[in-house]
Amino acid sequence: MTQNTAEPQRTPEPGSTPEPSATTPTTRRQALDTPNRRRRRALRRRAPLLVGGAAAVALVGGIATVGTQPAIGEALGVPSASGAATSSAPALHGASLDRAQAAATIVTARTVLADANEKTDTTTLERRVRALSDYRELSGGAITARIASTVDATTAVADASASQDKADADAAAAAAARAKAEAEAAAAAERAAEAARAQAAANTVAGAKATASSMAASQYGWGAAQFQCLDSLWTKESGWDYRAVNPNGGATGIPQALPGSKMATVAADWQTNATTQVTWGLRYISAAYGTPCAAWAHSQANNFY
Repeated sequence: MTQNTAEPQRTPEPGSTPEPSATTPTTRRQALDTPNRRRRRALRRRAPLLVGGAAAVALVGGIATVGTQPAIGEALGVPSASGAATSSAPALHGASLDRAQAAATIVTARTVLADANEKTDTTTLERRVRALSDYRELSGGAITARIASTVDATTAVADASASQDKADADAAAAAAARAKAEAEAAAAAERAAEAARAQAAANTVAGAKATASSMAASQYGWGAAQFQCLDSLWTKESGWDYRAVNPNGGATGIPQALPGSKMATVAADWQTNATTQVTWGLRYISAAYGTPCAAWAHSQANNFY
């Protein structure tokens, strides 16, 4: 009987490492060359694409695709992916990728230029855009350098424009605040002037008589006859002059209060306001005599009231 020399097939024990199969890589380079590692290496080699404003270039699986921005696709001579899934967009690599980056940078720069504050200096950025617009005739290194300078200029313009917008807004707010303050001051001055004119009119003889007649009727119920007595009384006392001062005793104002400071019980402006003096005088007559005619009769009999 012939002895079978083939070794029996052994089942790997739990936790043991299976022997390499015929397809296992035999070198470290082959072991590291996996699809995921290849994609990561491709991404490290290619700088990230500029995506700003309306630019739309995307990295898919380690290569670039034209997105939904028609301007970029048209600039590259590649159909737009608008209306289609991103995964079906044309892949970009190498020189095409460089040109896509340049087109995206130009789109963003032009958007910033269009939106820039009119006071912002955009000369440098405009020059950078014109220089980058020749990207179809440039080498990859030249495109990269011009993209970098254009991005820097775009950022500078955007920042300067934002600062100028804020400065303009602050200046407009300050101007509005000044205008409001000036309008309020003018209105206050006009009110003060109107009050002064009204006071000046009230301080005249006619104005003081009109005030006294109105107050006598509305507050005390004294009619025309009583006002006639009041007119006679105060004509004799002061001639209805709010500035009158009796040199013999110091009696002051239209009602000839003695001392004049008594009228401060009505208001502090008793020396300059005929209405304050009339108010005090009517109160005094009402309290001391009851009516102007009674006060006038006492004045005629005694030469004072």
